[in-house]
Amino acid sequence: MAIVEVKVPQLSESVAEATMLQWKKKAGDLVAADEILIEIETDKVVLEVPAPAAGVLSEVVVGDGGTVVADQVIAKIDTEGKAGAAAPAAAAAPAAAAPAAAPVAAAAAASASKAGVAMPAAAKLMADNNLAAGSVAGTGKDGRVTKGDVLSAVAGGAKPAPAAIPTGAPAKALPQVAAPSTSLHLGERPEQRVPMTRLRARVAERLLQSQATNAILTTFNEVNMAPVMELRKKFQDSFTKEHGTKLGFMSFFVKAAVHALKKYPVLNASVDGNDIVYHGYFDIGIAVGSPRGLVVPILRNADQMSFADIEKKIAEFGKKAQEGKLGIEEMTGGTFSISNGGTFGSMMSTPIINPPQSAILGVHATKDRAVVENGQIVVRPMNYLAMSYDHRIIDGREAVLGLVAMKDALEDPSRLLFDI
Repeated sequence: MAIVEVKVPQLSESVAEATMLQWKKKAGDLVAADEILIEIETDKVVLEVPAPAAGVLSEVVVGDGGTVVADQVIAKIDTEGKAGAAAPAAAAAPAAAAPAAAPVAAAAAASASKAGVAMPAAAKLMADNNLAAGSVAGTGKDGRVTKGDVLSAVAGGAKPAPAAIPTGAPAKALPQVAAPSTSLHLGERPEQRVPMTRLRARVAERLLQSQATNAILTTFNEVNMAPVMELRKKFQDSFTKEHGTKLGFMSFFVKAAVHALKKYPVLNASVDGNDIVYHGYFDIGIAVGSPRGLVVPILRNADQMSFADIEKKIAEFGKKAQEGKLGIEEMTGGTFSISNGGTFGSMMSTPIINPPQSAILGVHATKDRAVVENGQIVVRPMNYLAMSYDHRIIDGREAVLGLVAMKDALEDPSRLLFDI
């Protein structure tokens, strides 16, 4: 027998542990080299764990939901084994507990006599649905049938309940009936309890950290998006043909943000103790929604990227976020962030700073609105911008002027060409 260990891959320096998700193979299954066995979730990314060799998964050391650290052994593969020849797991455990069963015989029998008994509301519901006694498995105390059990049975088809152990019968472990994994029925008021993912917990921690350590203030302005929309419409076809990607709005917001950050460097700075760190580069975080929660991948050196580069990278980030494929290095760092709530129809919000950054731009939905130009009421496609900033190092003057610089760049995109 040649055993190869399956280990947790290296985690980033800031990640101490990870959570096992769901094994794609079980003990005894054949596995191919490099076949993905399980995914491991950290507070930043989901990592795939491939099989280091072909063979039989002889042992699963850490099950679904377990907490692990880097280089920890989580399974073993027998490279010379045959399917179905899994190593025995914890089969001896029940035998060890057998001698202790006798003292609890009476309690087991008493509890058993209650198993399968329907609560009043459940009994009425069973009668209404013509369900025979004993046809619904109970998940209540001592195996009693609850109203939620009956509702589940009606929805999925009733299944015979396990036979109750008669009083005086030899003591045996009572059957454990698992409660519904997705929801808890409380009459007509269902509830669902789901543990936070590591990513969600980390996001919550960082948001609380941001509000606790930053003096957050938000400034607002409105932008007439007509010039950008006209420019985009004019060049969309040729842009798509030339670069193989569509010209979106986010590249304009990124360019406008970099334009403003160059004018007011403190917006691109961060706090380190009693020092202000001015960054000579522009790494822009783009907030992206994913099935696991909010992630913020980084556009490195955004000032050196073309419109096409930005659009392609954002599309790549979006795809990776949906597939859970974003790497740790893609979400580390950043000097300024942009959050686009307008994608979901948001009209106004106050974004929270992503530490250790000192400012974040919130973009919202563009809607036709009545505005006054030269004393006349006209309809224009308007977007409300919001920029939250850390008032410890950024004064109102720099924040307001920085947002105005973004507004000016969007209302007259030619400014971006001449950097004015």
